[in-house]
Amino acid sequence: MTDAPTGINPGPVTNWILERRPDLAAPFDFSLITGGASNLTYRVTDAGGTDLVLRRPPTGHVLASAHDMSREHRIMAALQDTAVPVPPVVGLCQDDEVNGANFYVMGYVEGKIIFNLADGEAIDPALRPRMSHSLTDTLAALHAVDPGEVGLGDLGRKEDYSARQLRRWKRQVDEGSDREIPLFQDLHDRFAASIPPQQGAGIVHGDYRMDNCMMGHDGQVAAVLDWELCTLGDVLADVAGMAMWWGDNPRAEGRLSDVPTIADGFGSRVEMLERYGQSSDRDISDLPWYVAFQHWRLSAISEGVRVRFSAGAMGDQEGAGDDAGRAAVDNLLNMADEILTSGTL
Repeated sequence: MTDAPTGINPGPVTNWILERRPDLAAPFDFSLITGGASNLTYRVTDAGGTDLVLRRPPTGHVLASAHDMSREHRIMAALQDTAVPVPPVVGLCQDDEVNGANFYVMGYVEGKIIFNLADGEAIDPALRPRMSHSLTDTLAALHAVDPGEVGLGDLGRKEDYSARQLRRWKRQVDEGSDREIPLFQDLHDRFAASIPPQQGAGIVHGDYRMDNCMMGHDGQVAAVLDWELCTLGDVLADVAGMAMWWGDNPRAEGRLSDVPTIADGFGSRVEMLERYGQSSDRDISDLPWYVAFQHWRLSAISEGVRVRFSAGAMGDQEGAGDDAGRAAVDNLLNMADEILTSGTL
C-alpha cells in the first residue's frame, strides 16, 4: 500500500470499501484529485486497476452546516434511475472512527472534466455545440424531476429559496470570515429588499456548470458531480449560475474569464438561455437579479475557501495567496453590485 494523502486513513478505509465491494483487491492506491476547493475528492484504485472515487470534508474545522456527506450521497442515490446522469453510489460511512469524518464512495465515471478555456479549446470543434446542448438539457432534466417522486420531497423547504440562501451565506461569512466586508453586507440588504417572486420549486443543484460535470467522450454529460450545495427551491438560481459561468460576460474577471465555453463553438449565453427556455415555462425576465445574487453567493463561498486555505485546512492542495484571495472576493462583489444596479446581464 502506497502512502496515502492527507485526509485518508488507508487501512480502515480499505477495509470499509472491501466490505461493500468484495470483488476488489487490496492494496488500494489513494490520490487526491486536484481542482476541488471545498470537499476533498480522491481517486481510489485497487490492485486490479478498478477505480472508485471517495469524497470527504476538508481536514480542518468547518461549520457544522457545511460539508454534509450524507446529503450529497442521498441526492445521487435518489437520482440513479432518472434522466439526470449521476455516478453509481457504493456507500456512505458515518462512522468517524474509520476516517476522522464522514465520507462516501462512488463509481468512477469515464470522461473529461472541462475546466478552463484551454480545455475548451482542446475539444473537437464538432463536439462543442453538443456539449453545450447536453449541459443545458441536463439542467432542464434535473429541474423537471419531481422531488417527491424520487424520495427528496423532504430535502429542504421549497418556498422562500432566495431569502433562505441570503440568510445562509450571510451567516457563513459572519461566522467564518476573519475580516469586515461592507459591500457584502450592503448587497445582502439590497437583495433581501428586492427578491423576485418564486415560480414554483424543484431540485436546485446549487453549483451547476460544465466543470462540475463529467463530460463523456461523445460530448454528452456522463455524470453531474458536486452536489454538496443541492437543495429544493427556485431553479432559476441554477439557470443564473450557469449563465454566470458561461464566460461571455464582458464584466467577467479572474476565474470567470477562464472558462471552457468562451471557446468558439460552444455558443453564447443567450443561445443557452433560449435552449433552456424551450423546455421551461418559467419567466426569466428577472434573471439579472439572480445572476447578481450568484456573484454575491460565489463571493461568500470564495471567502470561506480563502479562510480555510489560510488555516491549512485543505489537505495537500495549493491555493492562491491571501491577498489574491481577498481581491478575488472583492471583484465578485463589485460585479454583483454592477449587475444589480444596472439590471442587465
